Formats: sequence, structure tokens, C-alpha cells
Amino acid sequence: QLHLMESGGGLVQPGGSLRLSCTASLHTFDYYDIAWFRQAPGKEREGVSCISSRSSRSIITTYADSVKGRFTISRDNAEKTGYLQMTSLNVEDTAVYYCAAVFSPRSSVCTGVPMESQYYFWGRGTQVTVSS
Repeated sequence: QLHLMESGGGLVQPGGSLRLSCTASLHTFDYYDIAWFRQAPGKEREGVSCISSRSSRSIITTYADSVKGRFTISRDNAEKTGYLQMTSLNVEDTAVYYCAAVFSPRSSVCTGVPMESQYYFWGRGTQVTVSS
């Protein structure tokens, strides 16, 4: 059973940056596709970004249009941690951010903007608030 824990959220001013971390509990972390989702108040949860497992010949990353060019997803398999570097934050980025994972030893599901139905394991979320 994979457990995920997010950290790094907080309050930041518009234009600022934050780096979210997603730490996993299993040493087989590198065989999991990792994704970030967010849920703003009164809105449905939406996919933000995903990064492929080692099943891919080369690392695949995807982004929602709303964050493309501002957010960067990465992973450190040795540390069993995924990251979401967020820059140029604006008030519309305010949300609870969730890390999610799915076991993908043969092929990656990270082929487009991540969808909730693709991911099996979820963290509890970390709050990001962008406000002046």
C-alpha cells in the first residue's frame, strides 16, 4: 500500500513561488506515475500535471494549459519524492493541491492532462493560498 504525503503549501503573494513535495512510502516509487491535482473552493478537482514512471524510455511530463510555463513537475526516485515547482502564482492558483500515484510498471498513463480516474493512491492535500 502506497502512502503519499504532501508538504510545502502556504500563503504567498501574487507573483511569488512555492515548491510542493510529495513523499511516498514505498521503495518501488520509481514504478509509479505521479500527478498533481488541485481543488479550488466551490470547484471540482482538476488535473494540473503528471510525470511518468520509469516504464517510459524517457521522462514524460504534461501540464494543464492554465499552469503551462509557470509550473514544473519533477521527481527524485532515490528520495521517493515528487515535486511541483510553482512560479508566477496568481489568486486563481489558490486551492488544495493533491498528489496522486498509480502503479505503472509497463506503460505510463501520463499521456495528457491527468484525470482522477487514472490514479489510485492519493495524499491528503496541502493548501496553497495566493493573496496580497
